[in-house]
Amino acid sequence: MSLGINYRYFLIQRFRFILVLCTGFNLAFIATENFGAEKKLYDLVIYGPTSAGIAAAVQAQRMGLDVIVTGPDTHLGGLSAGGLGWTDSGNKEVIGGIALEFYKRIYAYYDKPETWTWQTRTSYGKRGRGTQARDGHGRAMWVFEPHVAEQVFENLIHDHMIPIDRNQWLDRSTKGVKKKNRKITSIKMKSGKVYQGKMYIDATYEGDLMAAAGVSYTVGREGNDIYGETLNGVQVINAKSHQFVNNVNGYQQPGDSRTELLPRIQPENPGLQGQGDHRIQAYNFRMCLTRVKENRVSFSKPQNYDPSQYELLLRELIAGSRHITGKFDMLPNLKTDTNNHGSFSTDNIGMNYDYPDATYKRRQEIITEHRTYQQGYCYFLSNDPRVPSDVREWYSNWGFAKDEFTDNGHWPHQIYVREARRMIGDFVVTENHLRQNIATTRPVGMGSYNMDSHHVQRYVDDNGFVHNEGDIQVNPGAPYPIDYGAITPQKKECTNLLVVCAVSSSHIAYGSIRMEPVFMILGQSATTAAALALKNNQAVQDIAYTNLADRLVADGQVLAFDNRQREGHSIPSNHLEGFVIDDEDSLRTGAWTHSKAIGHHGYQHDGNTAKGEKTATFKTTLVPGLYNVRVAYSAHPNRATNVPITVHHLGGHTTISIDQTKDPNIGGLFLSLGTFQFGAYGTVEFSNHSTDGYVILDAVHFAPEVD
Repeated sequence: MSLGINYRYFLIQRFRFILVLCTGFNLAFIATENFGAEKKLYDLVIYGPTSAGIAAAVQAQRMGLDVIVTGPDTHLGGLSAGGLGWTDSGNKEVIGGIALEFYKRIYAYYDKPETWTWQTRTSYGKRGRGTQARDGHGRAMWVFEPHVAEQVFENLIHDHMIPIDRNQWLDRSTKGVKKKNRKITSIKMKSGKVYQGKMYIDATYEGDLMAAAGVSYTVGREGNDIYGETLNGVQVINAKSHQFVNNVNGYQQPGDSRTELLPRIQPENPGLQGQGDHRIQAYNFRMCLTRVKENRVSFSKPQNYDPSQYELLLRELIAGSRHITGKFDMLPNLKTDTNNHGSFSTDNIGMNYDYPDATYKRRQEIITEHRTYQQGYCYFLSNDPRVPSDVREWYSNWGFAKDEFTDNGHWPHQIYVREARRMIGDFVVTENHLRQNIATTRPVGMGSYNMDSHHVQRYVDDNGFVHNEGDIQVNPGAPYPIDYGAITPQKKECTNLLVVCAVSSSHIAYGSIRMEPVFMILGQSATTAAALALKNNQAVQDIAYTNLADRLVADGQVLAFDNRQREGHSIPSNHLEGFVIDDEDSLRTGAWTHSKAIGHHGYQHDGNTAKGEKTATFKTTLVPGLYNVRVAYSAHPNRATNVPITVHHLGGHTTISIDQTKDPNIGGLFLSLGTFQFGAYGTVEFSNHSTDGYVILDAVHFAPEVD
């Protein structure tokens, strides 16, 4: 095996080039699906053509590995091409390597005027212009139509001449994976195909190869006591968002507990706060909708439609809720990435508990039930005469985008598997690693998104009122490193497998890690590790981390991040003593809007909407000591007079209410919140809870004082 250019690839390319010159015919029919099909032993076999699997394969080709991608999907890219076009990116400064290249290719596509078929690029606004890539080369774009993402993945496969076998389902019986001396020697598909490899990567959301290989895993939520966490297990107290707000009763006869519960409510007690259970967060489909009549397919009644399944939603709407208009995030060409929002929405709460370990047949039943539920939800809102007329009229203006998912009835081909199995390695990433209370010594990438669990169950309280349980949206405080141990099994179980989606982490930590850019980052890192293990004839657990880190950094991966090094702060932080965190480096929940004001390079505001649903956390490392905490904002009469800001310090936490209609008293830029004693970290959290105007985020300054 050579880590240089694969000579066979070179010969194939040369052969095609000569034929094109001689005949003028482009041999596009030499499909990547067939390329390399006769090989008997690959350097690397990747199971799962998700975004992570494609990133892993591209890295393999660039490192000269003989690689093949196989798996059950016919479409490439998993959820990134399956409707999630509004990228859950967190802090984009920590996205590098092939993941960043993917988003650069998205920008290159939309940089062509002819791609704007249903609207102009100018009318789409700032997001259509992308952002300067963190590596300083070109621009990246983070929003896209599903078919565009899929084409980018197809182009990556084609450009690198990577062989791929689609619609191949792993035999998950005891005969499907052969091992010898803790090494996988071959994997068998239900079709009878067998793939032999020196190294393997499981890039499925479900972790099917990992499980079939006998690697330890878990399903469900750990109790807080297992890893010393605060946000794991049952979350009755902390589940404040996406709730019923009008005391909706859950019984068939409201107020009469002798009658049956309405559909979509679990009869069990939710459990004790922080207690572990078998439950997982809800799944849904990320729908691509449009209001453009020429490109719209109206919602139709699905098979097995049952309007009684939406009685709870009807009660919430009649009580005055209009939550159903939320999370219609606009993509290019007047399309949406429509996600769950509110008390009763597209999340099919409590209907997926057995999915991770289910047979293929049972999984398909679950997927079909989710599709029926969600299509029925759309049909109900747009057609049922009992739905308030303003809701019915608004929703009926939407429909499926006709030019998306054309081979699947315009419905996404990938269900959103928010979590399934999670590996149990020697290193388990937890809430404490994300908050950086415990060190991560071998980073192979970074995450930054909120610790985000969607609801897990729906129940009624002693008064018969309905509640959802499980939703957590807590900012870890800053971008955090992900340890190499998160993608490697225990050595005693398997020495030539890496797992890049069903990683070794707790439930609540996985809620942040599970973002598509992170999966691509981990896919690239896993292949790099596999190549080093092959070169040195080592187990993946035994490679020299310094060599791995050197190659990852050389290939553009981001392994560390310092907020203070970021250029382009709204406030000139290099002129301020101490530590400054910009609004762009905060971790935010909810939709904040970027804007500008005189004297400020940029800031963000809450839009004066969704009160109580938006937070922003500014966190930085500090030299322990005494600091004056200051916040920057631009004053205006439309600002909130009662912005709650919580400072977390060694003595606990202190909440201060500030009036942003008044000018800051330090140089017209900063307002002091007071002086506090800090340890290794400083954290300041903004909220828009019960605020009476626009809430502004600009910067937080920790100014050192003499103790």
